[in-house]
Amino acid sequence: MTKTALIIGGGIAGPIAAMALQKAGIDATVFEAYPRSAEGVGGGMSLAPNGLDALDVLGLGDLVRPAGQPMTGIVMQDWAGRRLAEFGNPPGVPPMRFFWRSDLYRAINQEAARRGIRTEFGKRLVSVTEAPDSITAHFADGTEVTGDVLIGADGIRSTVRTLIDADAPGPAYAGLISFGGRVEHPGVASTLGKMPMSFGKQAFFGYQVFDDDTAVWFVNLPHEEPMTAAEARQTPAAAWLPVLEAAFAGDRTPARQLIAGTRPDDLVVVGPMENMPPKVPVWSRGRMVLVGDSAHAPSSSSGQGASLAIESAVQLARCLRDLPYDEAFATYEELRRPRVEKIIKATTHKNSAKTAGPVGRVLNAWALRIFARLIKPEKMAWMFDHAIDWDVPVGSHELSHLD
Repeated sequence: MTKTALIIGGGIAGPIAAMALQKAGIDATVFEAYPRSAEGVGGGMSLAPNGLDALDVLGLGDLVRPAGQPMTGIVMQDWAGRRLAEFGNPPGVPPMRFFWRSDLYRAINQEAARRGIRTEFGKRLVSVTEAPDSITAHFADGTEVTGDVLIGADGIRSTVRTLIDADAPGPAYAGLISFGGRVEHPGVASTLGKMPMSFGKQAFFGYQVFDDDTAVWFVNLPHEEPMTAAEARQTPAAAWLPVLEAAFAGDRTPARQLIAGTRPDDLVVVGPMENMPPKVPVWSRGRMVLVGDSAHAPSSSSGQGASLAIESAVQLARCLRDLPYDEAFATYEELRRPRVEKIIKATTHKNSAKTAGPVGRVLNAWALRIFARLIKPEKMAWMFDHAIDWDVPVGSHELSHLD
């Protein structure tokens, strides 16, 4: 059975996978390509109730919840602030929670360190060598390390995915560049736990004003030519802010006010929005396996990316606890693929709506109104109400009751 694991990627999924494996009795080490931690880096993100439930399995839920703010619903609007639709969680399902990524990262990584999880920085994976009873990771700095299995938690540009399958699909540019900001004393009333999102005349805008008189906002700005995150960050924040403000000059929403009230130091240039194909055909080969965005990356509009990654990390650890690695990988994929692909299918249309032209925006507004009347919140319960029973041994009975 598996005793040691090498985890490639030190973001959110990597430390979670390491703690889940530790709970399963497997010693895991995290290897991060960047030379330092990502503490203090990144914009906002959300965790869905299913992601928080998966954290509860590891005793992490109550640790991270205080760092987040509740999101009780999303209110879709047009450029004039007219309500198109409102979407909330099904009855009885707790709200999503908004986090600053740096706060969530800090809480998770500090707890991983407290539990004895080791993270090594400056370890960029370049190749692997497999033996009958082990796998060795080779890093760009010339070092190497050997373990029983290797887990790719290295995101949508996963090196492990290409080592598993040289023909694996990569991310595609969605035609949007993302920005985010935080504002102290925004001068806009609390949104009472809801996040209004508007299809502006030129760009997409979302924001939430909290009861403590702070606010968060994000912009998805159409940009025809692909631009890497590094290229986008070459433009100073002080130069981006007037560009973003101008994009909402014709809109009647708080977009311009919130952007104008943002200090350059509080602007986050996220970079290009990218979509992974709905299906990554190969999740494992030999002693290597994928977890999180490297295997399944829904549109960022779904609000499910981090939550699905956490679920998968916990399920992978359960499978490795109960089965030999090859059976564990196959069972893990059987447990996870139907669910994640169903969620990806349900959310892939969202980014295309954000890049629509004037006529497309009118059609999208009409379609949203119709959709809001037809959809029943309880029909979406399957997405959020997903519990992982850690104590139940992995077996065929569980596979016969997939979502």
